[in-house]
Amino acid sequence: MIEIERKFLVNSDVYKSEAFKQSRIVQGFLNTDKERTVRVRIQADKGFLTIKGKSSSNGLSRFEWETEISIIEAEDLLKICEKGVIEKIRYEVKVGNHIFEVDEFDGNNQGLVIAEIELSKETEIYEKPNWLGEEVTGDIRYYNAQLSKQPYKTW
Repeated sequence: MIEIERKFLVNSDVYKSEAFKQSRIVQGFLNTDKERTVRVRIQADKGFLTIKGKSSSNGLSRFEWETEISIIEAEDLLKICEKGVIEKIRYEVKVGNHIFEVDEFDGNNQGLVIAEIELSKETEIYEKPNWLGEEVTGDIRYYNAQLSKQPYKTW
């Protein structure tokens, strides 16, 4: 499966009042090779294992495969992940026909807030809310796998 996604910085906290859902996420990486990453995630009461391929040259798309695993399996896998666990609160906000996932990072990435939108094609039109800031799609500093190695607080 191919994931097509755009990432943006966020310039205000208005998204919080517009969110229809919020959940806590803890995730780690079993592998952060630039050709592929393997992520373990606990989101709310579910566990997930995700494999992502190398991004396209413009950073908009890449292979993604994900499966649900038990919380116990996810907790066990988190214990053997590479150093640098990511902690964040995710807010889901419906804007027009799309849902923005706004991640408010905690821990060593505290202060960073990123909004992502998944699209069905790279040229798809979408509505931009007024709290959306600079686009950072393709900037590897904002990839979670990179944030686990070089946290926002160290920039």
